[in-house]
Amino acid sequence: MKRIITATVQNRSGVLNRVTGLMQKRQFNIESISVGRTETEGISKMTFVVEVEDNQKLEQLTKQLNKQIDVLKVSDITDKAIVSRELALIKVVSSGQLRNELQGIIEPFRASIIDVSKDSLSIQVTGKPEKIEALIELLRPYGIKELARTGMTAFLRGHQPQPSELPSYSLLK
Repeated sequence: MKRIITATVQNRSGVLNRVTGLMQKRQFNIESISVGRTETEGISKMTFVVEVEDNQKLEQLTKQLNKQIDVLKVSDITDKAIVSRELALIKVVSSGQLRNELQGIIEPFRASIIDVSKDSLSIQVTGKPEKIEALIELLRPYGIKELARTGMTAFLRGHQPQPSELPSYSLLK
């Protein structure tokens, strides 16, 4: 089963290597990983998409990650309300005649052309992995020269108040 794991870590040299080394030793396959600084100085956030066999292996993974000295917090956010995105850059074979056709294909995906040369177009798209996969499949017949993907990055949605938490108002006094 695919799981989305986030880890808040100290932004220090070697942290990424130790975390991925731990996963490699325990034979977890990392499908994607993204890492970047957070709003707090010296703190980074890692987002992993990991294939795990069962809940026992998932628990083992989170416990092992939490034992790492530079890891501050580990969360499995797969089944929670999250905001997630991925970025892809796609270079497609293109002549002048195909550019309008390609523009028509990428427009519904809210993708944009970020570079044009005489024999190719570079396209940028962000969104959920399924959206990016769909665009890649549509562009494949034109000839993809190069493809780079960031991997998923995600965090929990803001708190959404439940109906019982909302104040009640009445027009009657």
